[in-house]
Amino acid sequence: MKKLVLALSAVIPLVLSAQTTSTEVVDIETDENVKLEMITPAEPVQESKQEIKEREKRMRELSDDVAYGKASNSMRRGYFVLIADYIQIGKMGYRHYDINPNSNFILVQNEDGILQYAINTGAPLSNGLGGWTGKGKVRNKRIEYADNGDVYMQYQLISGKVNANIDITLFHNTNSAVAHITGGYDITLYGKILPYRDKKHR
Repeated sequence: MKKLVLALSAVIPLVLSAQTTSTEVVDIETDENVKLEMITPAEPVQESKQEIKEREKRMRELSDDVAYGKASNSMRRGYFVLIADYIQIGKMGYRHYDINPNSNFILVQNEDGILQYAINTGAPLSNGLGGWTGKGKVRNKRIEYADNGDVYMQYQLISGKVNANIDITLFHNTNSAVAHITGGYDITLYGKILPYRDKKHR
């Protein structure tokens, strides 16, 4: 075995007195066969525009797959919220895009459910927001899985004030979904399904 001595010192003027010189000496004991070499980082990979597009596409697909997995699992477990991006009143009705997602949603918390929509009518309606809010129990829930990965959920939201049939479709490889509400109503919500568990309904 032999001693390899490394001297580590700061850059100092050419002429220094012994009292101002500060040198740290580190002894490293090595085997005679050990060689020390400088490792330089690899050159960055230069991607073509096509390679960049393909990589970004793969990243989007991976992100969509993760979002789909979370959404489908939350539907299966019965704890989720569908937040609407826009809604449609009636089968051929006008689509309302200027809505507040926090006021337009479908919430399922196991056996409890809420349906709310609120559009800019200029005047408050039954829920004070320009729309309607229904709270009730989730009954007769059914979930089916299509061969292409789409998830279908059907259930009834029932209470003393509401009796709505709700059909939700979660599209494969994404968390985008559409919900159609019937039973005295004809409302369609287009949006995204997110896992959500409210402490009040645990």
